[in-house]
Amino acid sequence: MSPNPGGGAPGEPQQLSLLQGFPASAAEASGPALAAQLPVARVLIESSLPHLDRPFDYSVPAALDAEAVPGVRVKVKFNGQELAGYLLARTAGSDAGHPLVPLHKVLSPVPVLTPAVAELAGRIASRYAGTVSDVLRVAVPPRMAKLEKEFAPDGRLDPELFGTEMFGLATAVSLPSPAAGSVWAAYRNGPAFLGHLAAGESPRAVLTALQGYGPSGWPRMVAEAVAAVRISGRGAVVVVPDYRDLDRVESALLEVLPAGDVARLTADDGQTPRYRSFLRVLSGAAGVAVGTRSAAYAPVQNLGLVVCWDDGDDLHIEQRSPYAHSREVLLLRAGQEGAACLLAAHSRSTETERLVASGWAQAVEAERTVLRRTVPRVLNTADSYELEHDPLARIARLPGAAWRAAKEGLERGPVLVQVARAGYAPSLVCETCREPARCTACSGPLAIAGPGGSSAVPQCRWCSSPAPAWRCGTCNGVRLRRGATGALRTAEELGRAFPGKPVITSSGDQIKATVPETTALVVATVGAEPVATGGYAAALLLDGDSLLRRENLRAGEDAVRRWFNAAALVRPAPDGGLVVITADDAAGVGALLRWDPAGYASRELALRQELQLPPAVRVASVTGGRTAVGHFTDAIQQRLAAQGTVLRTAGPAPLVLPAAAGAGRPALRDSAPRESGEEVRTLLFIPYAQAADATAAMRAAKAAAAARRSDDPVQLRLDGVDVL
Repeated sequence: MSPNPGGGAPGEPQQLSLLQGFPASAAEASGPALAAQLPVARVLIESSLPHLDRPFDYSVPAALDAEAVPGVRVKVKFNGQELAGYLLARTAGSDAGHPLVPLHKVLSPVPVLTPAVAELAGRIASRYAGTVSDVLRVAVPPRMAKLEKEFAPDGRLDPELFGTEMFGLATAVSLPSPAAGSVWAAYRNGPAFLGHLAAGESPRAVLTALQGYGPSGWPRMVAEAVAAVRISGRGAVVVVPDYRDLDRVESALLEVLPAGDVARLTADDGQTPRYRSFLRVLSGAAGVAVGTRSAAYAPVQNLGLVVCWDDGDDLHIEQRSPYAHSREVLLLRAGQEGAACLLAAHSRSTETERLVASGWAQAVEAERTVLRRTVPRVLNTADSYELEHDPLARIARLPGAAWRAAKEGLERGPVLVQVARAGYAPSLVCETCREPARCTACSGPLAIAGPGGSSAVPQCRWCSSPAPAWRCGTCNGVRLRRGATGALRTAEELGRAFPGKPVITSSGDQIKATVPETTALVVATVGAEPVATGGYAAALLLDGDSLLRRENLRAGEDAVRRWFNAAALVRPAPDGGLVVITADDAAGVGALLRWDPAGYASRELALRQELQLPPAVRVASVTGGRTAVGHFTDAIQQRLAAQGTVLRTAGPAPLVLPAAAGAGRPALRDSAPRESGEEVRTLLFIPYAQAADATAAMRAAKAAAAARRSDDPVQLRLDGVDVL
């Protein structure tokens, strides 16, 4: 093995004693007969240890010569253990200066790691100061040996075993031109974008889609863009947040492409279906990969287009180190492989607005005349006119305007009611002082899990401990009241307000993808709104102030995104579509009233640039024990100071675990596991011009700390959306 990887600096010291993986005797050093050509294999070991995040050299026995090709999974002996890894390359020699340990085994002859994905994994690891192995754990699915038998010895796909057929692209794709009624024709720059894709070019666009349902919805637009790039003979990757979006866009793709050309990649389907689809993409049997986060790494041949839908959704963030965002993975991949890029959503994140403002991407938006006849009318119950006619609208959960909209909408079709929280009474407060009720065991919030009136026993939402004898720590009160109303409680109240009308709930573990075209009330938490085929007749967006009051830098941006996603499911204003929002007059509410997500994103970005907050700069969070965090940040700053770089820092500050990440989704707990002691967090703000040097210093500091085997580790995350 070579302690100096191929990418290492020439003349780097050979610290052989640290590796402990070399032959113990001359007999072992002699080893088996080696391959006649390219007898050295460069192997990346599957290890999350930062100081092992580099290739090592092994010799290739003659018996493994044919199977040991770049990209295959192998097993090697390292430090007395057998470890799995990937063979990155074969070379004629090694600079190790000692006999190499031979490869132990080739696990599979299928080269699952392509050079493009290997390079992408290295770029992602560099950007997020992580390890390549952690990235490949997401990029390459677990091996299913029985499926690999469907490959011929030369690695080509057996069409009979897979049940697919290779079609000619020119005859298989049925892309409608803009003149024939393409959905893109209604958008400024839309037809030009499709034309460039079909011509084999690589445009970059940020699409603000208007409708979220029906034949003109965003899934059809994505499908037409993919079909256009397939006409040019190139492949495509489409990444969406969750399985509901995946089902919709996959169905739209199958309307314009042959079934064998589309591969679905998501861990929710199970390991066998996911690996089968991965092999289809790897072999070229499928030219389009569509899925959730891991699909961003799909080894599509001759990639021509990457698509990310709703990049502001936190489901795009990988839950494991290095916590990469699908949008950033696709942007890096588009730049690496020269592919076109499409970032689409009903709203616009500040990150995509930054790309538009810098000129990197072009905005694709509808003209105002098209917008007025496509989107619903929006009414705010907190404006001066409504308050004059209904003075109690500001404090009522269901103001008069919202009640009238629901009543009239139920005469025409389903009515959507969006609420902020799941459950029945998801939070409780002291009746006397209104302080949040906390668990005495873990300080978590107390709640009532389901209907039960005043006799229901509150319990902790974190540790589930009951609190029958709760007493307020502020005023010593013993009576509780509901501080918020959940989806189940809202459904119960609406059922009484509109007797005879069915009430459908979509929240928590009971999320519905679609609802029938019937006159029903659909109560859903934010992010769990089902799709009505013909659109909703009306929508009530409740608890708007609760969303805006979240203690998070992106609270307003996230609330606006959720409002637009719900409003896009409502019929156009000419068809009677109406959206009623119950929130105080704010910039986000104004953006919804004007249907101007781009204007709101531009305003937010300008404020962030003025304050030098993300995404105007990058942010790194270092979490752990106070002493460990101090040593780690000092090591980073010392490395950067040697290069003349000084970063702005904030902290260390005690870490507070958030009660929720919004929309009923669990928050990423950005802290290192500790036996005892206080956990703190330090933030480092990184200008983009210094990001490469900063992330390199962070990776070096992580590797040095891991090599010392510190008993007090820290956790490093870059660009976490929940740290500010």
